[in-house]
Amino acid sequence: MPFETEFPFTLPRGFVDMEGNVHKEGIMRLANAGDEILPLRDPRVQQNPGYLTIILLSRVITKLGTLPAVDTRVIEKLYTMDLAYLQDLYQKINTMEMPVYHGVCPHCNQIVDIPVNFMEAGQ
Repeated sequence: MPFETEFPFTLPRGFVDMEGNVHKEGIMRLANAGDEILPLRDPRVQQNPGYLTIILLSRVITKLGTLPAVDTRVIEKLYTMDLAYLQDLYQKINTMEMPVYHGVCPHCNQIVDIPVNFMEAGQ
């Protein structure tokens, strides 16, 4: 199975540009360390930590409709529903899935997925 780094999405409402065109289809890429760290130096984030989301999304959204670029001005003008959708997508694609191993239930003999918690291992 190939390693995916880009994820297509469709906004619930869409971004409306200056000409009234609605842009709903887009692509979000996986975040890298710089995407998470560099915005912390931005004065807008230092004055308002909530602005971190705006900068993060402007860095990882590589395409939105036919817009030539996605920057903080575009993200700032999104409807709240679309912003929430993108925040949720960001979390889903950038959060590591909990590893599991397959086991057999001793009571019903069914195969079950058992989560592995490395933080509690060996305690």
